[in-house]
Amino acid sequence: MTIGIAGSGRKAPRHSAVVRLLIAAAAVGVCLILLSHASDLLVDWLWFSSIGYLQVFWTTFGAEAVVFSAVWTATAAALWLNGWLAVRFAGRQPLQSVAGFTWQATGNMPPPDLLALARDQLSWPPVIAGGAGLLALLVAAAEVGNWGIVLRYLYQVPYGADDPLFNKDIGFYLFSLPAYILIKNWMLLTLVLSALFAGAIYWVHGDIEYDVQHRSISPTVIAHGSAVLGLLFAVKAWSYGLDRYLLLYGDNGVVVGASYTDIHMGLPGLWLLIGFSVIAAFAAWANLWVRTYWLPAAALLLVALGSFVLSGAAPVLFRKFFVRPSELQLEKPYIERNIALTRQAYNLDQIATKPFAAEQKLSLVTLEANKATIENIRLWDRQPLLDTYAQLQEIRTYYKFLAPDVDRYWLDGSYQSVMISARELRPSLLPPNAQTWVNRHVLFTHGNGAVMSPVTRKSPEGLPLLYLRDIPPVADGGPKIHEPRIYYGEESDSYVIVKGSAPEFDYPKGKDNVYAAYDGTGGVPIGAMARRMLFAYYFNDPNLLLSSYITADSRIMIRRNIRERVHTIAPFLLLDHDPYLVISNGRMFWMQDAYTTSSYFPYAQPAQDIDLNYIRNSVKVVVDAYNGAVDFYLMDPGDPIAATYRRIFPSVFKPFAAMPSDLQKHIRYPEDLFLIQAQLYQTYHMEAADVFYNREDLWQFPRQPGGGGTAMMAPYYIIMRLPGESHAEFFLMLPMVPSRRDNMIAWLAARCDEPGYGKLIVYEFPKEKLVYGPFQIEARINQSTEISQQITLWNQMGSRVIRGANLLAIPIENSILYVSPLYLRAEHGHLPELKRVIAAYGEHVVMKETLAEALSALFIEPGAAPAASRTTEGMPVTGPAASQAREALDRYNQAVERLKSGDWKGFGTQFDAMRELLEEMNRDSTGH
Repeated sequence: MTIGIAGSGRKAPRHSAVVRLLIAAAAVGVCLILLSHASDLLVDWLWFSSIGYLQVFWTTFGAEAVVFSAVWTATAAALWLNGWLAVRFAGRQPLQSVAGFTWQATGNMPPPDLLALARDQLSWPPVIAGGAGLLALLVAAAEVGNWGIVLRYLYQVPYGADDPLFNKDIGFYLFSLPAYILIKNWMLLTLVLSALFAGAIYWVHGDIEYDVQHRSISPTVIAHGSAVLGLLFAVKAWSYGLDRYLLLYGDNGVVVGASYTDIHMGLPGLWLLIGFSVIAAFAAWANLWVRTYWLPAAALLLVALGSFVLSGAAPVLFRKFFVRPSELQLEKPYIERNIALTRQAYNLDQIATKPFAAEQKLSLVTLEANKATIENIRLWDRQPLLDTYAQLQEIRTYYKFLAPDVDRYWLDGSYQSVMISARELRPSLLPPNAQTWVNRHVLFTHGNGAVMSPVTRKSPEGLPLLYLRDIPPVADGGPKIHEPRIYYGEESDSYVIVKGSAPEFDYPKGKDNVYAAYDGTGGVPIGAMARRMLFAYYFNDPNLLLSSYITADSRIMIRRNIRERVHTIAPFLLLDHDPYLVISNGRMFWMQDAYTTSSYFPYAQPAQDIDLNYIRNSVKVVVDAYNGAVDFYLMDPGDPIAATYRRIFPSVFKPFAAMPSDLQKHIRYPEDLFLIQAQLYQTYHMEAADVFYNREDLWQFPRQPGGGGTAMMAPYYIIMRLPGESHAEFFLMLPMVPSRRDNMIAWLAARCDEPGYGKLIVYEFPKEKLVYGPFQIEARINQSTEISQQITLWNQMGSRVIRGANLLAIPIENSILYVSPLYLRAEHGHLPELKRVIAAYGEHVVMKETLAEALSALFIEPGAAPAASRTTEGMPVTGPAASQAREALDRYNQAVERLKSGDWKGFGTQFDAMRELLEEMNRDSTGH
């Protein structure tokens, strides 16, 4: 590289001007960055104030400020001290050469030495202070996001149980250990930066020389480097001390947590490494006087070689030649620890296990006794129902339904499972010529109402019956909605202005539109000019400053997406993927499940595809769809992480009892948590170490056809009556099958209703009995000549057959009934119709137009003697008995007709009347 430098002694002022220009540019850049952060801070302050969580803002801001200040101060002090020492003790020898550069002089000046120029003309105190401050700024900015770790450490609550290896309260691992690791990593980074910072100063001063032919380091640099290296070894000794606790998170393929090898080889090795690091630290500090290359090199070699042998090679060889030949015997105690603590971390130890006889004894009597289950079998899958809602109820192109959610309501005196979806507004779907700022942010501000339909019923055309429909919402069997406007939801993602000078679009009515004015409390006041300027800068949108639609009473609604809104308030909570809509007392609310999590629970198996090994659904969040009010309700005050957050943010969490009673009826066990627990329970239902080691009883989710291949069955919500229970409840359930098999082995269910909310039950089938699983039933459906011929015929007639996403396994008493819907859609249409219901029980598979007809075909065999005739066999059939028998037979036939038509209430009435007649006949015949 050749650099030409020409000119005279007048170049210095130009050099100074360039420096001043660079400083000015840097100052402007810093000011812009600070202005951006200031605007973010002010907007956050206004927003948190408007929703009543200012304490969260100040606590979070204070923690961030303290972490930033502490890290910046400590880092800057360390860097400055090392820089000052380097300047103080550096020599003044000029560099003889710099590898890779050839200086070519021009003009009458001798070749300049830039390093000497920097050394002689720079004012070192401000250079050291500025460099230290800038590097510390970068470090502090990277560390400020760890404010939550610091707060959890300071406000931690004991867990109440000890780990089995070090006998420390598990709270130490959840709260203290992450903080210690954070501090250790910062110390190592700061020491490395200090060494580089001081080394750069020494290099400028000529104490470090390096080129192809010459390398040298002054004794001063060796002494300084030895001091820093000694500190580095001291921190490394502490690091090895922390690594002892990290053994509890290892995974050797057999044991998650500290294994036999870890305890008998890894743990002593770490103690030796601690000793080696301490020796190395003292050796490095001794080199302050000796000042040789060899002592630091020997210290580095001692630690590096010790680490390779004691943490790498020795444990591998020990496990291969000593542990593996007797692996089960040696690892058994540690496998038991892994099982026990994994079950504890995910609440798997709270799952109640019950036997399920898997009988084939279903009859009309048991169906009538379980009509609450039958009437709530879900025949509408989310995607076909969503397509139907879109075609029938979106009304205008700018309205949008998202995936319907399953919930339950007391309607018309019965406990009914329904599917519900909010009609939200998506301004981006407005016609292109209507994509104006006024339309997107002032006029089209909110969605309107919801659509609700029962999970089982359909119209004669195969369409869902709508309990809620149209705009304004019409309740036809569903709950009434008095305030249908949706300003906050799953779709809302841009700011809107309310209480402006123009009314807002409310809903279309014929060729005209209906307009309304917002009268709620949502949003941040934006009427003052200063606030308009702030939000205009924040959104980079001058229209907020210039628009005449904004008045003194106007409010701006931001963070309208439910998940974003909740996450901004409580970023320390993990949110469920699916907030769901609840209608309560004429208003609309969103229910969002939130989790407390950790990845530091000792001996616990990490969850699949997510960084955690401990989880609790400790918080339910309710968001008002109209005002945007957010309420956090504590479901599990015994969770130490939730209790810690409650100490940090005492004004955030309300007791669950404070949730309105009508909303309490709509809490449900969250699907994300259930899925994590079910995935782990496939393995961790095995509590015996030898069975676990051999994976003798491994379970998996059932397979089902999907996407041109097979997919794993997903959990589903259902209303059913558990065996032995007196009434039906709302559950989340999932069948289980043995590994690499398709027969059903168990089913797992989570209660969603109070007072048993959150309790999990697994019903295990007899291992000696074959019970068909979903994939096997699917095979029987495909082998049915009648069904396959009908599907082929439909596909050839220009229609598209859509099978249900899930073949639902419905537990009834001690039997399993399978039900699957079948939809038809025109080849070029988007309106699926529920045309058939497939039901399977035991060896029998039928397909009929309705569920009632399918059940009738399954349980009323053609040609079979009526129940009344079979029951009265051997009884007198003359006189009054003959009349009673005929009446009982008539009641039976009427009950069958009611069943076929889906009239379960009429079926039950006729069936009870028949039962009374038969009991009376029995009394007359026996004299009792």
